[in-house]
Amino acid sequence: MDIDFDEITYLKNPGSLLLKADYIQFLMTLTGPTVIDITGSVQGKCRVFTTLLHGNEPSGLIAMHRWLTANEQLPVPTTNVRFIICSVEAANISPLFSRRYLDGGKDINRCFSGDKIPDCGFCQRALLIEKAIKEVNPELLVDLHNCAGSGPAFAVAPMITPEVLSITSYFCQTLILSGLQLGTLMERKFDCPMITVKCGGSKDEQSHHVAYQGLKQLTLNKQAKTFQQNRAVDIIYRPLRLELKPHTPLTYGDHDEGFSGVCIKSNIEQLNYGISRKDQMLGWVDDKGLDNFVLIDEHGNNVIDGHFSCRKNILSCAVDLRIFMATENKNIALNDCLFYVIKV
Repeated sequence: MDIDFDEITYLKNPGSLLLKADYIQFLMTLTGPTVIDITGSVQGKCRVFTTLLHGNEPSGLIAMHRWLTANEQLPVPTTNVRFIICSVEAANISPLFSRRYLDGGKDINRCFSGDKIPDCGFCQRALLIEKAIKEVNPELLVDLHNCAGSGPAFAVAPMITPEVLSITSYFCQTLILSGLQLGTLMERKFDCPMITVKCGGSKDEQSHHVAYQGLKQLTLNKQAKTFQQNRAVDIIYRPLRLELKPHTPLTYGDHDEGFSGVCIKSNIEQLNYGISRKDQMLGWVDDKGLDNFVLIDEHGNNVIDGHFSCRKNILSCAVDLRIFMATENKNIALNDCLFYVIKV
């Protein structure tokens, strides 16, 4: 697929002819990153929502399209609103919403370094998206995603302020403070409160509802910056990423097949809900044991032994843990991480 990395389309107050009857028809008319501007009552301010940074995470697009087409006329938000739809090409590959990013390409949400890297089209696209955000000086930024597997909604932020807590409360009741440096959009500086929202599983109707309700309430909220908190928010500090070492084979199953590498239990996504207690079984490993994994803390140390144990090739929790974003998607597990974890 030939991609023009310089392309970004701007639409202002699009009508039903452009928006089409449903979000799938609308998506299929797009050829690349698309910015949609909606005029608000107060035109000197703008609230920005990004979606589809990952092509297999559609809840933000679904919520945006629903908000734009809920009535015969476009809604009139309190301030101007800018939507940025990012990885259109990946989302459009059949079957729709099945690819995180293009085969042979890069995860664009690992390309926000702020530098112009030669011969990196996706880094160039990241700069275009960053520019589209900065040019409206937003008073808030919400990046809408789905979880890698099934699970409850939560938000992630690089710093916690009263404004961040309030914005989070319109979507969910859990906020993770992340100190990870991965090259994500949220690591850039926009001089406004910003959060990433993991709305839940990409195929769960509840996830689309979470995205829509939060978007609707924030766009119509008449308060500026000092939004009233909608509910109590639990804060979780600096979870770690459980990753496989390079070239480690990975399978999923209900019992040990004796393969080399790591076999994770096929129902691992169930652990996204609640606490995983000490000795909770997670899967099986070969004779390398915990040496198949890395769990790097904020000081750069591998702390795998303090979180997990291996006895008779059974992988278990060494202490009580809270697990996030555990996935049965092998491609994501291999190329990103198995899941996020924190001691409780």
